[in-house]
Amino acid sequence: MFHDVTFTAPTGSLIAVEGASGSGRTCLLLALTGRMRAGEGHAEVAGLRLPRQLAAVRQVAALGPVDGVSELDPALSVGEHLRERVLLQQRFGGSLRQLVRPRAERAAAGRLRVTEALEAAGLDPATLPKAERTAARDLERLEALRLGVALALLGRPQVLAVDDADHKLGPAERDLAWAMLRGIAAGGTTVLAVCTQAPEDVVVVRTHPPVATTGTGTESDTATGGSAGTTSEEGAADAHAEACSA
Repeated sequence: MFHDVTFTAPTGSLIAVEGASGSGRTCLLLALTGRMRAGEGHAEVAGLRLPRQLAAVRQVAALGPVDGVSELDPALSVGEHLRERVLLQQRFGGSLRQLVRPRAERAAAGRLRVTEALEAAGLDPATLPKAERTAARDLERLEALRLGVALALLGRPQVLAVDDADHKLGPAERDLAWAMLRGIAAGGTTVLAVCTQAPEDVVVVRTHPPVATTGTGTESDTATGGSAGTTSEEGAADAHAEACSA
């Protein structure tokens, strides 16, 4: 749960989301990517209004790995994760025209998407212990983050949300993770990244936990939640969240 969040994110910007544990950082990402409905407040993502157009926002905003929502399957290999996501994109994320394309064309398009996503995420399966056959559970933390980001990028989203971007990373790995996110943003994708501490050159948005109010002998929490990044006709992405419950 979160409240009192207001920000504007131009297209292709990198926004860090900071806040104490329980302040609603992950909820904010879920709301901005159309995975959670806010009870109050408003936001726009790529010109789409939230919470009214949740389904449409899900088509343009991708969610990286989030525990309990979109985490990697530890038993699946890197290659299996990629192939599965490509098939899902082709079946549910494309147009009818794409579905009726010859199988060879669909396969070539899928390979191109995988190549582009892996390059953007900085993951080279050939460098892994068992290449594409490496199981997700055997990946280092940074490698797992790169794979999760690559899977999200397969849909070529306008907005990418990444949870726990610096979780369990040492200083050098943290720098590499932020370099990856900067590169994705430079390519035109607006990136929202939850983190413990953002680099000095990154714009920071802070979440705040709901304020506890005391009534007749009991304590109640007012859950408030935020809004989403949006692109305007001029190409700027605006996000506004105020007193929203999620």
